[in-house]
Amino acid sequence: MPAKKVCVVGSGNWGSAIAKIIGENVKASNRFQPLVNMWVYEENISGRKLTEIINTEHENVKYLPGHKLPKNVIAVADVTEAVTGADFLVFVIPHQFIRKLCDQMKPHIKPGAIGISLIKGIDESPTGLTLISDIIREKLDIDISVLMGANIASEVADNNFCETTIGACNERNGLLFKELMQTPNFRITVVSDSNTVELCGALKNIVAIGAGFCDGLGFGDNTKAASCGIADLITTCYGGRNRRIAEAFVTSNKSIAELEAEMLNGQKLQGPQTSAEVYKILEKKSMVNKFPLFVSVYQVCFEGKDVKCFISCLQNHPQHM
Repeated sequence: MPAKKVCVVGSGNWGSAIAKIIGENVKASNRFQPLVNMWVYEENISGRKLTEIINTEHENVKYLPGHKLPKNVIAVADVTEAVTGADFLVFVIPHQFIRKLCDQMKPHIKPGAIGISLIKGIDESPTGLTLISDIIREKLDIDISVLMGANIASEVADNNFCETTIGACNERNGLLFKELMQTPNFRITVVSDSNTVELCGALKNIVAIGAGFCDGLGFGDNTKAASCGIADLITTCYGGRNRRIAEAFVTSNKSIAELEAEMLNGQKLQGPQTSAEVYKILEKKSMVNKFPLFVSVYQVCFEGKDVKCFISCLQNHPQHM
């Protein structure tokens, strides 16, 4: 079987961390071509192109500083060039950009290519919630798996032990992506229930916003635990960007947008937008009263609700979550 070409579509902190793993793994396998394209949204960093810095210094100095990327990971600014000829497509971008990017990629997708989404978000459509994997599947007409887990990018890049899950309707493809990305410290389980894996990966970001509100208001861990769960959810609620921004929102009197610009170094927050998309669906389905935590996060982020009232949504609705 000819060696397969891999392209990582995205280069934020998570995209760069997974590119680091993939770059090392393909060198140790004859199943994959040794060069890995990584699509990079071009930016100027102190007068130099980010792609140039990555390809000469082998470090994403903006999004994953302090971590060297393998020399076989090649930064490419043109997404159509990056994906041309790729057999394996690894999607790691903010979910709000996926439709436009897929439209650009479509004419250049290799027949028989397969993909995997590491994107933690959902989209709102007239008929209900739309999973990001469904958008990619529909626009590119390829098989899509998903990878979701308790994975803080910097810790993955530091080679700290963590676990993650691949949801794959096609088990063979899921196992191929496991081979591409698993390491002794990045352990992967493949399951068939792809939709549930993806939905949990998206919805937990809303809960992380609530956890940040709790921290900003000075509540203890018992209070925060009332809105948290396990694995990916716990990790996000203690170490993720959604929680950090939400805490700063409470303590700084700045808007979510201002804090995103100040604290995330150009990256995008997923929790608030996901809460807005979920809220629209809950309204349409007359289910607003059944999900008070999700609704309260949306109201604080977008409708000016006083964050001090946030915790009352849990007190008044014991059946939440």
